[in-house]
Amino acid sequence: MSSVSIITVNFNQFEVNIDFLKSIKEHAGSHNLELIFVDNGSLEQHEALYKEIFPELIYIRSDQNLGFAGGNNLGVAVAKHKHLLFLNNDVEISEHFIDVMVAKMESNSQIGLLSPLILYFDDPETIQYAGFSEMNYVTCRNTGIGFGEINKQQYATDDRETGYCHGAAMMCRNADLKEVGTMAENYFLYYEELDWCERFKKAGKKIWFIGNTHIFHKESMSVGKESRLKSYFMTRNRMLFIRKNTGLLNTIVFYCYFIGIASLKQVLIYLIKSRTDLAKCVLDGILWNFTHSKNSTHLGFKTTR
Repeated sequence: MSSVSIITVNFNQFEVNIDFLKSIKEHAGSHNLELIFVDNGSLEQHEALYKEIFPELIYIRSDQNLGFAGGNNLGVAVAKHKHLLFLNNDVEISEHFIDVMVAKMESNSQIGLLSPLILYFDDPETIQYAGFSEMNYVTCRNTGIGFGEINKQQYATDDRETGYCHGAAMMCRNADLKEVGTMAENYFLYYEELDWCERFKKAGKKIWFIGNTHIFHKESMSVGKESRLKSYFMTRNRMLFIRKNTGLLNTIVFYCYFIGIASLKQVLIYLIKSRTDLAKCVLDGILWNFTHSKNSTHLGFKTTR
């Protein structure tokens, strides 16, 4: 019987958490399982109610919001089991999901990170993720495989290496983190799982997709379609990712494209929409990369909401 530590991070999403815990309880399977719940600076605490659903819950409270990576890293610090399964709290899992994920990891020692097929919760016939293409480091863009397709079981037999995992659901081995390390906390939000995939690759591990199991994802429930938080960190971290994972020449070429074309276009769109606040966030995200080192822990943005 394989052992699994499930780690999830919450920020002010009580009702979503209830659904998540019920889903894990229903589909936990026969594994030696520990569920680590990181309450990441939420305004209200509901530990007792969560433990009514999952009595064995390991509840960790952070007084401040440490971001996606910081919250998950708190969970990693106490995780005892062989396999670590990182799940967003806004997902619900399917029957045998954990069994299939563990079996795949056990069958291939070269896999570093593994993600399943991801379907939209509100539109379960539509695919959100079936893998990612490799990154174009000049534009810092890649393609989501299967994104928006109707699920006709076309990926049910897919079992392959892919460009990147999806942060909503990914599994790794606890032992691999001794070499790879935990997620970089200075991203705070967005790109941290892509950066982590790059580090697994550099350690000689493969990034993998498996299509014969799936989760349902309630996309963008905590951030929203457009927000100051999202505009700032998507800009800041796209640049930070390139700085961390490519050389000086590539970084310069990317800066010319990103600042002169992509960001300029985005700022103009926001101005046309009279969203000067979002335009300023894009500019602030660019400026941060010129005033801070790539390892700086200064976020440049107030993350309390």
